[in-house]
Amino acid sequence: MIQLKEAVGYANLFDFYELDKTLGKGQFGLVKLATHKKTGQKVAIKTVKKKDMKPIDVFQQRREIEILKMCQHPNIIKLIDIFENADYYYIVLEYMEGKDLFDYLLKRNFKISEARARELAFQIAQGLQYMHSYGIIHRDLKLENIMMTDGSDKAVPKIVDFGLSKILGPSEKATEPFGTLSYCAPEVLK
Repeated sequence: MIQLKEAVGYANLFDFYELDKTLGKGQFGLVKLATHKKTGQKVAIKTVKKKDMKPIDVFQQRREIEILKMCQHPNIIKLIDIFENADYYYIVLEYMEGKDLFDYLLKRNFKISEARARELAFQIAQGLQYMHSYGIIHRDLKLENIMMTDGSDKAVPKIVDFGLSKILGPSEKATEPFGTLSYCAPEVLK
């Protein structure tokens, strides 16, 4: 039986990772801190429960995984591994010790130097430029979808949550109303 599992590439998440505390909660599951059993590397594991998903949700989850596989940039969250069974997707991502950009700014009373603001904006723009060069549009970019590597003043921002993202061909346009309503431009609401 072990040889058959190896031949088909079967792998169990729990053979590789020790799960720890919950870092966050999403629409279909949890994000948990975990540690790789051999290397000791800390990771974040997004656990997505398949049972409650509609077909469009499954499509969006698979598209998010494909986009994460494509994106290899210092300002985009890194996909480390994927596990799947009949009930769950387990998406293993690099662990961001810092919180999201909103919390990062809140901790500083929304006051950072102009140089730091410029640095953060530049790094986020580099991540976006990389995505756009592959025809990927995020469609839900907001402070909560930018995670910080740590809580320091040198933390690096990384774009996360590609659930609403889309890959466009050269002549395609995206006109669907996606994103978070409170971040929507007023002219879009008209």
